[in-house]
Amino acid sequence: MTSLELRYSVRAIVLDEEDRVLLCRFVLREAAGPPRVLWAAPGGGVDPGEGPLEALRRELREEVGLVLDGGDPPHVWHQEVLDPGIRPGYAGLVNDYYLVRTASFAPRGELTDGDLAAENITGTRWWRAAEVAGYRGPDLFSPRDLGTPLTALLTALLTGAPPGRPVRLGL
Repeated sequence: MTSLELRYSVRAIVLDEEDRVLLCRFVLREAAGPPRVLWAAPGGGVDPGEGPLEALRRELREEVGLVLDGGDPPHVWHQEVLDPGIRPGYAGLVNDYYLVRTASFAPRGELTDGDLAAENITGTRWWRAAEVAGYRGPDLFSPRDLGTPLTALLTALLTGAPPGRPVRLGL
């Protein structure tokens, strides 16, 4: 692996009929210091030979048990982070986010609890945009635009049509 390699991932902004967003709880263990909790959209890496939508379908089925039927979800956000410290072994990451509207469900994917723990996932939760914006605890939200700016991003998805082209996100 070269130091210039980026990790390509796909993620789903899963919104239910109550306009809640489904996020996965990741526990990130640092070399020094206590673990950090990060709430992020379900999804993951694109395997070699796999297309982004194929990877998205696989990741959603594995992590939260959501099967995407029908057409392709719209590509709504694009994120590039060039920082070798953000993902060990990579120069940075690229996340492409797709909008998925679905009825509320109890998340339970194909992966075992052990498999999920190996991916640092320790749970899921449906969040309202106002809960994310009002959160004052130690947990982080990803992308960082999911903080106060996330509220604006989610509100745009909830109140209007998906963007004509993906919105570029920061960290």
